[in-house]
Amino acid sequence: MNKWWGWALAALVAVALPARADVDLEQYLRREGFIRVKISPDGLHYAATVHWQDRIGLVVMRRSDQKIVSSAVGDKGSEIESFWWANSERVVLSTAESLGSRDQPYSTGQLFALGLDSDRLKPLTSPVSKLQLAKNDSKSGWQVATMIDTLPADPRHVLVAMWDATDTNPKTHVDSVDVYSGSHKRVATAPTRAATFATDTQGEVRFAVGHDKDNFSELYYRQDPQSEWRLINSQAESGRIETPLGFARDGVTAYLQVTQPSGPDAIVAFNTASGERKEVLRHASADPLDVVYDSDERTVIGAHYMADTVTTKLIDETSTTARLQRALERAFPGSAVQITSFTQDGGLALVQVWNDRTHDTYLFDTKTMAAAPVLAQRPWMDRARLAPSRQVELTARDGMKLYGYLTLPRGATASQPLPMVVMPHGGPYGIFDRWSYDDDTQLLADAGYAVLRLNFRGSGNHGRSYQVAGAREWGGKMQDDVTDATRWAIDQKIADPSKICIYGASYGGYAALMGVAREPALYRCAAGYVGVYDLEAMHRQDSRDSRYLRLFMEDWVGERSSLDARSPVLLADRIKVPVLLAAGGEDRVAPIAHSQKMELALHKAGVPVETLYFDTEGHGFYAQEHQREFYVRLLDFLGRHLGGARAAAAGTSGAKGKPGR
Repeated sequence: MNKWWGWALAALVAVALPARADVDLEQYLRREGFIRVKISPDGLHYAATVHWQDRIGLVVMRRSDQKIVSSAVGDKGSEIESFWWANSERVVLSTAESLGSRDQPYSTGQLFALGLDSDRLKPLTSPVSKLQLAKNDSKSGWQVATMIDTLPADPRHVLVAMWDATDTNPKTHVDSVDVYSGSHKRVATAPTRAATFATDTQGEVRFAVGHDKDNFSELYYRQDPQSEWRLINSQAESGRIETPLGFARDGVTAYLQVTQPSGPDAIVAFNTASGERKEVLRHASADPLDVVYDSDERTVIGAHYMADTVTTKLIDETSTTARLQRALERAFPGSAVQITSFTQDGGLALVQVWNDRTHDTYLFDTKTMAAAPVLAQRPWMDRARLAPSRQVELTARDGMKLYGYLTLPRGATASQPLPMVVMPHGGPYGIFDRWSYDDDTQLLADAGYAVLRLNFRGSGNHGRSYQVAGAREWGGKMQDDVTDATRWAIDQKIADPSKICIYGASYGGYAALMGVAREPALYRCAAGYVGVYDLEAMHRQDSRDSRYLRLFMEDWVGERSSLDARSPVLLADRIKVPVLLAAGGEDRVAPIAHSQKMELALHKAGVPVETLYFDTEGHGFYAQEHQREFYVRLLDFLGRHLGGARAAAAGTSGAKGKPGR
């Protein structure tokens, strides 16, 4: 058996705030059961990802009685990244690794097939770990794979893209893989390195997108399996990136997501016979969030977009699925509606209905037009007490338009500015805060704080130019954006200027400490969770790990010679407010040494600093008792400096913590 997989499922601040009850942490710490659910082609079973301690597994259950008939779960930090019904008795799983609760899961490139009523998991590819991929030290011949097409007309096979994990310049190929025997048959080879592929509605490989030797995107097309690949877009020449999304039902029109010189990406119809391109969908401010497919789950009919809410733009409003989408939107006003899977006959569909406070799944009968609840996430929460979020727009000091989300505590009125927590997201590149439920946001709003989440330049969802504007701007314009958003909230009378703290995790932890170094009079306190504070050390380590990471650091973070001036660990003497640091001893993304060096620098500068370290945790705490201790300490820290509510019960967990001086 593969070793990764087994089976199982400071100073007190006087503030004029309304009295608020202590925050019940348990409702925020409690783990969900099911996460994502898909219905089998015959409609008899569900497959669902589930939380299991510090990992995410998968279960298959009968729809009739909810009995679990098969399951898979891996070791600590492992996740079922995605899953697909290959046929009504076989599920294909892709796996990922995460080095902590705040780490972005990293695909291992492993695929497995899981049957019904079976305790055997069939590996479809060879294993490779996140660290091996990052350091290029995996065993020769180990393959990385991604799913391309489930081939509904061929229940025994799926199409996967594969490449050698040890090759620094990999040529990708497509294999037809038997989900029972695991045997492979080559069906296509990419004309470019590190390629991904797209098929037409018949399951034929028609597009390949990869990168040239200078790392510019290239898009290739072929008419059929017997035709030669033809280059139809080179980023080096056109200045744009084109990514295939799928085909129309006619098999001739393909849809491409195309970057623009400014603003969000467009969806363009590409006539594969004539080469004509025509823009068909584009949102005023947001990139496509998800593609909307017809009931065959492969024919493109539209896209979802996230801005102030989630909206759906459709290419053809007359199709059956388009009419169904609109009917569901009318049935669930004020929520996003996404059809996630259909049975093979189109009679049943699983529908996700969600907004900034809820996320529910329904089974929808397309004949009777009746919806029955299948899964309600966080059913233990009183949804009436959750705080709504709204999108905000503002202009940065250099004229760039910025977007973010503001959440006010329940019962707040516009009559008085509030204490506020500014919460920059992690990543930072391509990641973005969303109009959706967020534990930290709701917890802080519950404690009485306004919460401001800004998608500073470098964030995703607002076009490539928005993201590229953040290149080499760690501690520069990206930080200025956070500052400008904070001052905007003050000018709008949302935030009390004397009661603002900044808190974030990962890159957000960096931005929190850099924020109080750059603007010592703007914030009352700062909290950094599993943050990076010494950019030169990060650059040195990542450059040592792999050539790819070295190039990424130089392109996106900056030359090593420029990083000392943007490292909070060297700017501690500029910080004039109390700081809370939390980190894990097994964190390989933001090693605990960053927090320890930051702590030492703050002590030397005479800055009050509190710490919370757990030797056994990684990039974000997994153990519930450690999460509880962190949030107890965070709410206490914010409460002492801003005046909000504390946790209802503190508890103890044996952490190596130091109080502020």
